[in-house]
Amino acid sequence: MVDLKAKPFYLTDEQIAWVEDTIASMTLDEKLGQLFILMKAIPGVNEDEIRLTLNTWHQGGLRWQGGDKATAQYQNRVYQENSRIPLLIAANCDDGGSGVCPQGTFVATAAEAGASETTETAYHIGYVAGREAAALGVNWMFNPVADLYRNWRNTIVNTRSFGADPDKVLERCRAYIRGIKDAAPYMACTAKHFPGDGQDELDPHLSLAHNDLGFEEWMATYGKVYRGLIDDGLEAIMPGQISLPAASRYYRPGIKDEEIMPATLSPELLRDLLRGELGFNGVLVSDASHMIGMSGVMKRSEAVPKCFAAGCDMFLFANDMAEDIEFLKQGIADGIVTEECLSDALHRVLGLKAHLGLNENRRIPEEADLEVIGCEKHHMYAGQAADEGITLVKDTRHLLPIDPATHKNAFLIYVQTTPNSKAYQGDPVRTMVTEALEKAGFNVTQCPNFYDLEVKNGPSPRNMGIMMGHSSRKEFIEKYDVVFVVVNVKGYAQQNNVRLIWSCNHSIEMPWYTEEVPTVGISLNYTNHLVDLAYLHTFINAYGPTKEHVEALVDKLTGKSPFKGTAEDTVFCGRWDTRL
Repeated sequence: MVDLKAKPFYLTDEQIAWVEDTIASMTLDEKLGQLFILMKAIPGVNEDEIRLTLNTWHQGGLRWQGGDKATAQYQNRVYQENSRIPLLIAANCDDGGSGVCPQGTFVATAAEAGASETTETAYHIGYVAGREAAALGVNWMFNPVADLYRNWRNTIVNTRSFGADPDKVLERCRAYIRGIKDAAPYMACTAKHFPGDGQDELDPHLSLAHNDLGFEEWMATYGKVYRGLIDDGLEAIMPGQISLPAASRYYRPGIKDEEIMPATLSPELLRDLLRGELGFNGVLVSDASHMIGMSGVMKRSEAVPKCFAAGCDMFLFANDMAEDIEFLKQGIADGIVTEECLSDALHRVLGLKAHLGLNENRRIPEEADLEVIGCEKHHMYAGQAADEGITLVKDTRHLLPIDPATHKNAFLIYVQTTPNSKAYQGDPVRTMVTEALEKAGFNVTQCPNFYDLEVKNGPSPRNMGIMMGHSSRKEFIEKYDVVFVVVNVKGYAQQNNVRLIWSCNHSIEMPWYTEEVPTVGISLNYTNHLVDLAYLHTFINAYGPTKEHVEALVDKLTGKSPFKGTAEDTVFCGRWDTRL
């Protein structure tokens, strides 16, 4: 039986009575529906459709996708007001309030918070996330990310992790949670992605990822973070589509390789390690079930019931709700999901709702609450984060600071995520960087891209003079005093490793100029671009493509502000030449 009086629930007798009475009043369909978190996109809000969905599936939780702040708040309000049992409404807020809606405040990435000397940035990420998410009706945060960034090739957690050091990650996770609780005391937090991403280079959205640490080393690193957060009273943990073979072999001697499963399907990881060894009594919510880390290793008809049998209390996202409910019912009939397992899951889900006080107050936000989203105070925190976190990774030729009076003419090369031949047209970040440099006193020439060149010169420009606006190295050296290579590259669940993608012509963007003219490399996102730009002797990690980050970056480039961030060794990508 789940102890609802113990950590992390701490329920009173009255709250426990509500949990028991509510469960006793449920039909089987209502009980099963409580175990699912459904995704709802926001093309528009149809109240009749929402009521029908709730009355049909009786879902326990909601995640939404898309929508401006007013529409998202409206939809969440309709869901919460029309659900017989209060809903857990969840959000991902890795970087602040930017995870809840387009108008939300990007404060900083976890990587930036890890680069800062103090925990203040991590706290402000959580604080802003809590305030802005609560304004939309959120009561459950799918954060903090407790992963350790130990493999520089791993780009799915590159900026989402506070770093490689377990003590730092635990400290920053605690600061993030303090921020959430100070902003929204009745919001639950979730550490993810157990048993820990960042060891493998694979993205669990696309492949089954493995954490290949030995069991003792895992306990001293990832395990240390989870044990610390559990001891603090963390409400929820999200098992990922990630295996931990050493632990599976430890708890199940003789287990075959083909039997090693991701945590979401692994009873030895959830029941023996997480609940047993680490003593976690809270809610376990699976990572998204459509990820290949789950769907690629087992038929869905088996995975749905076995996820609960392994120890998960809630299942994140249905494929087809009618089908998934039938899979779960069949699992109950077949004895895969026992009555005790179902009862424990229900008690934890309802226990979390009572812990948040939802049985008495659903905390439905009002339109006026939206004013906090993107407010001046939150953007002030973003500016502070940029000042504290932006990191000078290397400056081996002592180029910085750069005085616009002596390096007036700047050539700007902006590298974006999508195929660069047409990515730049009207890009607001390139414009923002250009304007900030010009405001500082530089005369900026933007590197032309294939789109511009096709318009001006036809589809296949070949002449160097046409492409670059000069015809020789001598002319380039005479024309430009400094080159800025600004990389704004990011990917999500499309490829296992996200790297730079240059335009097709080698002589237009690629850094042939680094030994001709002083050159500064700048990343506005990932921290591992030196693997592709090792030959740049000055490199800065600026962490964010926002106004606050770009302005702070230019101040540091020109010596108006010192660099304060600290780089971890992963930025050098395990290579000696990246340090030169």
